[in-house]
Amino acid sequence: MSFEVSSLCDSIDKMMQKHLPVEEVRRRDAAGEPPDHLLEVFADMGLFRLVMSEKEGGLGGSWEQLSIIQERIGYHATMAALLFNRVTCFGMMTLITSGSPTQKQAWIPKLLAGKGAFALALSEAEAGSDAGALQTRAVKSGKNWKITGRKIWISGAKAALQMVVAARTDSKSRGGKGVTLFLVSPNAKGISMTPLEKIGNRCSLSYDIGFDEVVVSDEARLGVIGEGFDCLKKTLFYARSGLASAVVGTAQAAVDAALVHARERKQFGQSIGRFQVLAHRLAHMQTDVDLARLLTRELAKSIDAGKDCTRLSAQAKLVTTETLKKITEQGMQIMASAGYAVESDMQRYWRDARLYTFGEGSSEILLDLIAQDIGVGRGI
Repeated sequence: MSFEVSSLCDSIDKMMQKHLPVEEVRRRDAAGEPPDHLLEVFADMGLFRLVMSEKEGGLGGSWEQLSIIQERIGYHATMAALLFNRVTCFGMMTLITSGSPTQKQAWIPKLLAGKGAFALALSEAEAGSDAGALQTRAVKSGKNWKITGRKIWISGAKAALQMVVAARTDSKSRGGKGVTLFLVSPNAKGISMTPLEKIGNRCSLSYDIGFDEVVVSDEARLGVIGEGFDCLKKTLFYARSGLASAVVGTAQAAVDAALVHARERKQFGQSIGRFQVLAHRLAHMQTDVDLARLLTRELAKSIDAGKDCTRLSAQAKLVTTETLKKITEQGMQIMASAGYAVESDMQRYWRDARLYTFGEGSSEILLDLIAQDIGVGRGI
């Protein structure tokens, strides 16, 4: 089935303006209220079916096309794009790459219908950048497993259809070896959740989660025992592509907001956009976004081509998030008090941007991965 991405983008513009207009984005950000109502809207538009084959009931599209859609959603509301990505990346692509036939049959139809999203439960108090230091354990108990430990900063966990939980199944293992992934219901007995307050990304609700001998069946296991990090590696290609695409959309929105202000704000008898120092700053900002977009599209093309995207996914995530951080800082300076006002969209972009350079892989860790791939640092 062929379709025009440009037409689909136009449809997304109309849909977002109807179901999540800017006034509603501001209200939800202030209230910390996720736009979960959009899931069924996305489903009705067929957006979750884009990268599924026509044989599986999908549209037979490409990841590059989906990347463009993710960017467009991110332009209107990052909160919506992050929710979309938890369905497509943490949900569908985790199941497609690592799920059993039974797991796919149980959960993919629900994800496609917009009934909910998945959450990735990886980070721990002592295992953030050093994911291999995780201490949550899963012990075999007959035909089941008992999970005990604690996860922190897990976004979307309480409302998730399922959490993808990383646990150490080999007590003697260290680092990335001996870790296994499990699908766990957020309502399972033995789970406790504490919400965590944040200054940004307030509609992506995060939790501190305790696991007290939470029983899951072996059928809930994703992939091979002890090879959970190999499963995560596949998922992270998609997750970093989705986040990079959403961030590019947000960065473009920030540039556009700064441009509008620069044209309308007058000082010394003329628009401030006429002053070379601001005109050149804005030109650099737009160029940075365009470069980030090109890298993000290249990552999506490489995913479509089935290439190993370890380096490229790290580069795309690094460049896009650092670009957004820089652009929103510059946008705040250009808009000054107008950007600092509570009703300003720029201050929301600015607050949200600060998370992305350390969430889902800090810039420092990503640089380390890139260095290893080119044969320096720990790669020597």
